Amino acid sequence: TVFADSITPFIIAPTPPQEAQRETSSIGRVTLKLDLVPLGKATYLHIGEVVDGVDMRAEVGLLSRNVVVMGEMEGRCYEYSSKLCSFFDFDTFGGHIKIALNFKATHIEGLELKYMGQQTMGHYPIHFHMAGDVDEKGGYNPPTYVKDVSIHHTFSRCVTVHGSNGLLVKDVVGYDALGHCFFTEDGPEERNTFDHCLGLLVKPSTLLPSDRDSRMCKLITEAFLLSFLFSDDRCLSQETGFWFVLHHVPTGPSAGMYSPGYSEHMPMGKFSNNRAHSNYRAGMIIDNGVKTTPASAKDKRPILTLISGRYSPHKDADPLKPREPAIIEHFIAYKNQDHGAWLRGGDVWLDNCQFADNGIGLTLASGGTFPHDDGSKQEIKNSLFVGESGNLGTETIDNEIWGPGGLDHRGRTLPIGPDFPIRGIQFYDGPINVQNCTFRKFAALDGRHTSALAFRLNNAWQSCPNNNVTDIHFEDVPITSRVFFGEPGPWFNGLDMDGDKTSVFHDVDGSVSEYPGSYLIKEDNWLIKHPDCIDMPDWRGSICSGHFAQIYIQAYKPANLKMKIIKNDYHDHPLYLEGALSKSTHYQQYQPVITLRKGYTIHWDKTAPEELAIWLINFNKNDWIQVGFCYPKGTTFSILSDIHNRLLKKTYKTGTFYRTSQMEKLEHRYPSKGYYYWDEDTGLLFLKLKAQNEKEKFAFCSVKGCERIRIKAVIPKTAGVSDCEAMAYPKYIETPIVENYCQCKSVILAHIVPTDIERLCTRCLIF
Repeated sequence: TVFADSITPFIIAPTPPQEAQRETSSIGRVTLKLDLVPLGKATYLHIGEVVDGVDMRAEVGLLSRNVVVMGEMEGRCYEYSSKLCSFFDFDTFGGHIKIALNFKATHIEGLELKYMGQQTMGHYPIHFHMAGDVDEKGGYNPPTYVKDVSIHHTFSRCVTVHGSNGLLVKDVVGYDALGHCFFTEDGPEERNTFDHCLGLLVKPSTLLPSDRDSRMCKLITEAFLLSFLFSDDRCLSQETGFWFVLHHVPTGPSAGMYSPGYSEHMPMGKFSNNRAHSNYRAGMIIDNGVKTTPASAKDKRPILTLISGRYSPHKDADPLKPREPAIIEHFIAYKNQDHGAWLRGGDVWLDNCQFADNGIGLTLASGGTFPHDDGSKQEIKNSLFVGESGNLGTETIDNEIWGPGGLDHRGRTLPIGPDFPIRGIQFYDGPINVQNCTFRKFAALDGRHTSALAFRLNNAWQSCPNNNVTDIHFEDVPITSRVFFGEPGPWFNGLDMDGDKTSVFHDVDGSVSEYPGSYLIKEDNWLIKHPDCIDMPDWRGSICSGHFAQIYIQAYKPANLKMKIIKNDYHDHPLYLEGALSKSTHYQQYQPVITLRKGYTIHWDKTAPEELAIWLINFNKNDWIQVGFCYPKGTTFSILSDIHNRLLKKTYKTGTFYRTSQMEKLEHRYPSKGYYYWDEDTGLLFLKLKAQNEKEKFAFCSVKGCERIRIKAVIPKTAGVSDCEAMAYPKYIETPIVENYCQCKSVILAHIVPTDIERLCTRCLIF
């Protein structure tokens, strides 16, 4: 075993051979020299340095202690629980230490635990079980702690904190464990601190769906629910570094300890100076909830299966109080096969982090539909992303993912496959704010689209035009590898899902595109493209100016329609949207990004829906678009406007629309009165959608709530397909015009001569 001084990271090390020499320096540190000749040459490359700016020095951890607690093992697998020997060829029935409510005092320090834990619930090496408050709040002075403990070769976790609060777990090494190593259980646990702990070689376990690998999940689920038919039953999430799973309500013995949604709004606390590497799925995840009901014929998923969850931290876990962002500082994630980090929710902020050699460095996903926690944002700043570092890995016979990479095309270990599109930051929905980040060594190869900035693959949802980047730095990144919007083929499939078609982000200072104020869009999205856009073939994108927003459309009765939306000045470039079907399945939803102050028409592949709700998203006060909705002849309408406050779940009617025979009257919108124009010859119902209220910077809706228009239509029963395109054009064709939105700022244009300023502003690439 190897002792390390206080500033050295952890590493698991074997007992040195007898040839080892020990030297003690004058300042008291211990230097250990190992003669590795008797052990032979190391099989794998071992990194002990900072590589391309990312600290990849190996962790050092102490396994042996003078006091050992060790379980007594059988020499074979012992079948004390159903099907265990289907998964393990060794005995998994070890010892366990349990600390329950109302103990006198507990301070565990300097202990080695080996062969502990069992593949049954509640039997772990160290288990604080429903102990309540174990710090000063519970009357314990000094507070309860677990310090300087080595836990290795365990059969169920390392340290489990269950229904217990205020525990300090410090300088604990967990090695070769089955199931989540450091684990909080039912969801109500608070104020627990994990300080300078190490978990290595964590393997799948049978206990929870989140512990299992695919084989375990399939066999256990089939045995448990033989009476049900399964389709697409999956267990994900094994081999994740740090994972925050949200309980909508506490489970197990902790049920009823807090009201629904409490943990989803609880501030994270301090998360700093952590690292995660060499994980199969991700270095860190904030996502998912836990199913709290048993399996049934209606819902075949077992209890504790992962379900969707949305994190939105607020003061005192109260969504009506101010936001309290989750701050992730100095996090290092490298050599993770899928993600360095996947973080979903409102107000998750990262600062001074490092990502390297991951399949995807970072994905920030919003809290839900535009989103549930409106006004929140996610951000990453002052951070480093390395695509393919100097840590090449080792080529071995069983290494299936080895191939050329980097600027020099040298052989290296690849995260997922030789043609997987490595990405630094992956845009999903948003809003996302990226500030002062450096991207290093991202280089595409023939057949592999590596890029610093890119978009989620096969995305059914839409990205937010408020996604923005500023002060971006590229080092050893060819301009062709800065951005990639995707193309049909491996990993992208047909690139025809709604989010694939509508991807966009705002290049605030031009540090990506070299055009300050521009938007980067997919090359064929003619809802926001115009004649002055600059095409970037290597990116499969375009650089455009403009003012953009979104409309969120909910279609009821029927709910399985495909929508076609056409911008009037590019009527020969329609955009087809499938929608992202709601789980409730009673309405379909679409959320295209649109150019403001333009006219559009909307059509359907079947009879138009009887009910539509059109929400104005990212509209500032007085922003507008004009839309013609296709309906069959003979349709009659009832149309009103309202404001919906999603947090308070209250709706306020703001106006009623009346029919007008004059198209021009759509310009007149009164506080409680609006007009619609029904052109029955073409089948188009025209409305001018105009925001009436101000909104905050990152909010999707106004300060008063989400403004929307609700249409109820009485449609003739004999109506056919509601596609009015042939009748709408050329009647409603508009001439493509690029409005001058330019607001030329001296800070940007200090060194540009007036004639160039005039030219740039005319092209609207600075505004």
